[in-house]
Amino acid sequence: MSIRRLPETLVNRIAAGEVVERPASALKELIENALDAGADTIAVTLRQGGLDGIAVTDNGHGIAQGEIALALERHATSKLPDEAIEQVRTLGFRGEALPSIGSVSRLTLSSRQPGADGWRLICDNGAIAPLVPCAMPAGTRVEVDGLFARVPARRKFLRSARSEYAACLDIVRRLAMARNDVSFVLEHDGRRVLSLPGGQDREDRVAQIIDRELADNHVIVALEREGVSLAGVASLPTFHRGSADHQYLFVNGRPVRDRLLVGAVRGAYADFIARDRHPVLALFLALPVEEVDVNVHPAKTEVRFRDPAFVRGMIVSGLRRALDEAGMRVANRPEAGSGDLWQREPAAMAEMAALAAQGMPFGPSGAGAGTGPGVGAMSRGGAYGGAPLLGDRQARFSGFAPSGRAEPAPPTAPAGQDAREFPLGVARGQVARTYIVAEAEDGLVIVDQHAAHERLVLERMRRALADGAVARQALLLPEVIELDEPACDRIEARIPELAELGLEIERFGPAAMLVRAAPALLGLSDVAGLVRDLADDLAALGDATSLKARLDLVAATMACHGSVRAGRILSVAEMNALLREMEVTPHSGQCNHGRPTWIKLAHGDIEKLFGRH
Repeated sequence: MSIRRLPETLVNRIAAGEVVERPASALKELIENALDAGADTIAVTLRQGGLDGIAVTDNGHGIAQGEIALALERHATSKLPDEAIEQVRTLGFRGEALPSIGSVSRLTLSSRQPGADGWRLICDNGAIAPLVPCAMPAGTRVEVDGLFARVPARRKFLRSARSEYAACLDIVRRLAMARNDVSFVLEHDGRRVLSLPGGQDREDRVAQIIDRELADNHVIVALEREGVSLAGVASLPTFHRGSADHQYLFVNGRPVRDRLLVGAVRGAYADFIARDRHPVLALFLALPVEEVDVNVHPAKTEVRFRDPAFVRGMIVSGLRRALDEAGMRVANRPEAGSGDLWQREPAAMAEMAALAAQGMPFGPSGAGAGTGPGVGAMSRGGAYGGAPLLGDRQARFSGFAPSGRAEPAPPTAPAGQDAREFPLGVARGQVARTYIVAEAEDGLVIVDQHAAHERLVLERMRRALADGAVARQALLLPEVIELDEPACDRIEARIPELAELGLEIERFGPAAMLVRAAPALLGLSDVAGLVRDLADDLAALGDATSLKARLDLVAATMACHGSVRAGRILSVAEMNALLREMEVTPHSGQCNHGRPTWIKLAHGDIEKLFGRH
């Protein structure tokens, strides 16, 4: 077979496969062109998530009449005045975007320079029509219709309109964060989704785009060293999310996805945040252009640094310094009235603990639930029909309610309980409001109360799910939770699955969800935080995960929110009841994230610590 030159239209389609993967890729290139053109106002219009149409209008300096046709030729650009590609200072520089998009769609390019006439050029899947005059304000408007309509092999690999819209929205958010001096407007299917005025403070724009609560729960990052500067906004360690999707990283104003930067962020927060949680932040790294290579991939989202160790050290140092300056600031605090729970147990609890010792299930549905008015009220829910006795809100109305005075815990085991009877021993106290200390026959047991209870709640939820009987508890007042629109779309698509887990939820406008009921096992603790984490989990799981796997992972998220938190003081009866259920629950030796829930110091180990052996 002889060698031949490929037709120009086919060459452009091949190139488009690298530059234009989906509507969001085309949108990114068009917005970057507008920013490079000096625009301070950019309007974006989408139809069906960009599948049917994309339009980007700016008020930049426009394109001269004689250069409009040249703009649709490959490797024609105004952004490299010479051949020093290592000195790139603009977002675009390859000259591939417009011809690539025009080869796989119907592209309409309209532009007018100040003081000149406007002109329009249409490129229909590679076929360029003659230039015609048009009336328009100064600037440029690019319309893309029917992306991949004539390339069915590529079109069928695109995702749903909702998924493509979520990707487009993410692109607009990232570029809007990078340029807080520019006004951005985004409309989708005739509805205005985003309106950001130009000239905003960086902190205000980041909080408006990512999470409004970040405005009160962040630290300012600012560090300069050897000509390199790091600036941005980072959340307090106690303000975190379930996935890393809320981390935005920029290099010289360019949004990037770089493993080195992500790893540096993880390292900076390593001592402050759980491994399965992720901070919320937007970091802007500025360094000399010769110190970074942006010509790594046609999508220009990957970069290479000349001195990666220095860059990593900048990020870790900048974040650590900002977090150190935050001092004792936290985004959430233990329950204010938790100190009242440290008291001598009422008689009802001694009876409850005795029942637990006989193997009765730990929770409101046990056989002794009729003892005391509060417990009797909870027992009417049937099997798993009420919140666990350790639930923060239900505990006030159960037999664990305060007895009216605060007294130290008794120094000996409660009546009828002996350390020799139980593998995990009998509770003697609590350390740092987080760890239960128990005396066993052969040593000292220390239990992480949150990790242990998280596992117990998960196992209860799994059993209830297997039996098809996850009870739900209606909220007295339905709770409205504001989320971004893609997150609401993900949750709305999973409403039937979430209902199986006892979460009754419905759409409440474009960017909010309404919760009417929650799983009774969770005690109705932090419904808003639960729904936000579920949205993050569903984003990470995707559509390919099986129903069983999704339910299992979502149940783990729910269990974490329904567990007794570190920082809450427990009564001795609560601690003993927790120990008893751990002894009869499978996998209770580790939490849902693989960490141990308890450790034991044998008598011999303790004697060695004191030099007795």
